Amino acid sequence: MKKYFVTLLLSAAPMLAQPAPPAIPAPPAAPAQPAAAALPRPPQPPMPPPAEPHRPPLERALHPGVPGKWWHDPDMVQVLGLTADQQKRMEDIFQQHRLKLIDLNAAVQREEAIMEPLVEAEQPDEAKIVAQIDKVAHARAELEKANARMLLGIRRVLNQEQWKKLQGASAQQPQPKRRRE
Repeated sequence: MKKYFVTLLLSAAPMLAQPAPPAIPAPPAAPAQPAAAALPRPPQPPMPPPAEPHRPPLERALHPGVPGKWWHDPDMVQVLGLTADQQKRMEDIFQQHRLKLIDLNAAVQREEAIMEPLVEAEQPDEAKIVAQIDKVAHARAELEKANARMLLGIRRVLNQEQWKKLQGASAQQPQPKRRRE
């Protein structure tokens, strides 16, 4: 469970900086079922993807796995022994970087949108596509650097003991199994 908490920070931070995704329509009504099976279940939020091995080390280490602002999660606060001052400082760091991350994410999406018709053209122009790939890569790099700066700022709020606990929790989380294709 501790590693689950560690997985959150890195994946949730850029996600929090993005606008909310559009609502997913409800599935069509199922045929009548017995009363026991028809009991409503509370909606479950989608789980963020676990920190993947190819992600930067800081992101993997600060990715606790709890959606949202993990420094406000009571379990994580207790596990790490976070103080109210530390929580406030982490929130301030997050807010300082949030708008920049939103803008950089939009820049990545914009460059990818420009590349899409170039790739789908009947006669693709390799030079234009390669040039646009460079722009997409640059936009992604800027987003990754800004995210790393935010995460490093949050990391600096933790003391050495809290950092070790966070790393230990991260190491205990099972890695996802990869499908063979």
